[in-house]
Amino acid sequence: MVAFVDSNKAEYGVEPICNEIWIAPSNYYEHKASERDPCTVERLMKKLGMQGVRRGKKCWTTIADDSLCRPTDKVNRQFVAARPNQLWVADITFVATWIGFVYVAFITDVFARYIVGWRVSRSLRTDLVLDALEQALWARRETAGLIHHSDHGCQYLSIRYTERLAQANIDASVGSIGDSYDNAMAETINGLYKTEVIRHRGPWRSIEEVEFATLEWVDWFNNRRLLDAIGYVPPAEFEKAYHRNREESADAT
Repeated sequence: MVAFVDSNKAEYGVEPICNEIWIAPSNYYEHKASERDPCTVERLMKKLGMQGVRRGKKCWTTIADDSLCRPTDKVNRQFVAARPNQLWVADITFVATWIGFVYVAFITDVFARYIVGWRVSRSLRTDLVLDALEQALWARRETAGLIHHSDHGCQYLSIRYTERLAQANIDASVGSIGDSYDNAMAETINGLYKTEVIRHRGPWRSIEEVEFATLEWVDWFNNRRLLDAIGYVPPAEFEKAYHRNREESADAT
């Protein structure tokens, strides 16, 4: 698989190829790094510092001391949120069509796996992820204390994107390179989308076909798909139950 990526990455890019053949890009990069210096990589991988989701307007990947690898950090790396609008994860995937590749950006609220923003584009420019973010901000007005997590994609690290997060008072979090836990939930959403829509209903002729199918899938996923992780109910129902319980608790007091 690594050899296949090597032979095609100049034309298609590493991440699109890895997504298509179902391997994590971080695994590819880790393997390539180990080819260059196995001893150094093994030592650094034991000390990788992105301890899950970290707060702060400036969020940098670091090589941390072993003392920072606490059990609480491992829990955070499972991407668990106690309420809606506490943690969003974002990622991009791609779809092959008869007119070339198109790209799909998703933003997911971790609490109930609710997709709060998405966008389809023929370009990987920052506008793709910005449009998804604007949709999420329009759908979710309460962003106090919200953390936005992504990988090291240049779109998410762009000045325009980080400035928009700051304007919305959202803290940015970026995963560490070579970490198999990096943005794992967002990659899971991408995988479900590819399996349930793209591979199931293709081939795809145009961006318009992909866009309409994505719209249908997001609506179905949010409102009707039963998810094991939240007790075999749809994300929308899980969130409604949370808000209903809060209201009932407030009334009881």
